[in-house]
Amino acid sequence: MKKLSIYLFIVLASFSIGCKKYLEQAPDQRTTLNTPQKVSEFLVTAYPGASYIPLAEAMSDNPSFNSTTGQDYAPNRDGYYWREVQGTAQDTPTYYWNSCYEAIAVADQALDAVNKAPNPEDYSAQKGEALVARAYAHFMLVTFYSKAYDPATAASDPGIPYVMEPETIVFKNYDRKTVAYVYEQIEKDLLAGIPLIRDNSYTVPAYHFTKKATYAFATRFYLFKRNAEKVIEYANLAFPSNNFAANVRPWLSYANASGSTEISQSVTSAANPGNLLLGETTSWGARYYARSVYSFSQNRLNTITAPVGISFTALRKYSFSSTFYFVPKLYEHFVRTSINATTGRGYNMIPLFTTEEVLLNRAEAYIMQDKYTDAINDMNTLFSTRITGYTASNGLTDAKIRAYYSTRTADTKQAYIFTLLDVKRAEFVSEGMRWMDILRYQLPVTHLDPDGNPIELAANDKRKLWQLPDEVVLSGVEKNPR
Repeated sequence: MKKLSIYLFIVLASFSIGCKKYLEQAPDQRTTLNTPQKVSEFLVTAYPGASYIPLAEAMSDNPSFNSTTGQDYAPNRDGYYWREVQGTAQDTPTYYWNSCYEAIAVADQALDAVNKAPNPEDYSAQKGEALVARAYAHFMLVTFYSKAYDPATAASDPGIPYVMEPETIVFKNYDRKTVAYVYEQIEKDLLAGIPLIRDNSYTVPAYHFTKKATYAFATRFYLFKRNAEKVIEYANLAFPSNNFAANVRPWLSYANASGSTEISQSVTSAANPGNLLLGETTSWGARYYARSVYSFSQNRLNTITAPVGISFTALRKYSFSSTFYFVPKLYEHFVRTSINATTGRGYNMIPLFTTEEVLLNRAEAYIMQDKYTDAINDMNTLFSTRITGYTASNGLTDAKIRAYYSTRTADTKQAYIFTLLDVKRAEFVSEGMRWMDILRYQLPVTHLDPDGNPIELAANDKRKLWQLPDEVVLSGVEKNPR
């Protein structure tokens, strides 16, 4: 053993002498962030490379037990029963957590480079993107791993660590602080970044925070923060000409599509006008969402996509074996580990922000302000693009809203909120957005097990919070209670 150690020392010594000059050079010049272009290239990875859709959708009230012949995908199964998802692979809470903080680390490194540059004014566009990307990743983390923002409790509800500087040590202690603190930091980054965003700095704008995508993010942030005035302000900035109908995802144009693959490719395309920001994620969601054990029967999907009893006929529906029904929204790009391999990774391009969300966020803000006519107009703008042969007579009216929800409430505002949430549920089915609304409104959820027995998730159930990874305890972060 002693002789082996001596030989090893000699080899290492020789290696260090021979490589000394080589190691004095950066192995990849892109790692030296000394030009705006290099920082821009670096910021391509400042967006989470993980998908929240499979788990968020499974936990919501959208799917139900469909058939034991479906795919038994763990995130779908564990999410449906609101159990802690086992494993750390894609589509798990651990994977999403780590991916968000990896994106944050990139944003922080970029901001550090900008701040140290001799000419920081030349990096204003890069600084803007980094600030907004950092705000977005933290927002998604606090949304899934903490309680939804509530002005009455936000100052005491545990948040998530807000990281604002590059990592310089292996294990650093972090404090969750509070939801209120996290929201304060998100707002600071967002407001500081908005005026710096420059659309002409991007080669493919659909994959970056453009002005329009940033305004869309602002509408979601302020909707969660319950600031209706700000939601309306940023929605109007995103579409100053109020031309929402011409810029939504064009479902009516898919009437003659050759099949579900063509539609799902179009829905997730950078050329689709409704996609304000797309994210490339590692996920098996596209492979399993349509035919999981817990998914959609024909009747269930038809009911969900008919808000206020008005069917969104433009949303094309397909099925596997006349059992598993779906609206084609996710498309998988499978990349083999090698040329001859049968294994690989699935990549899903997912819409992170859409025109439709901005429009419906504004409609909800109008309801918050008791501007019901404006809210109906916005919802009918969407209806006009989701109903084949739309006319005013088959659109939404105040009378239809009151009649449809008369057995649930006599309160006007509540009826309109029910309407808005059902419209969003129809529009964003299989996109994970329903879960965000359930969190915001503290809605209970009921699922049925294979025997038809109800399973309840209470409005304030602690299982709504995604669990933090086991390894975060090394950084002094407390896990969510169960």
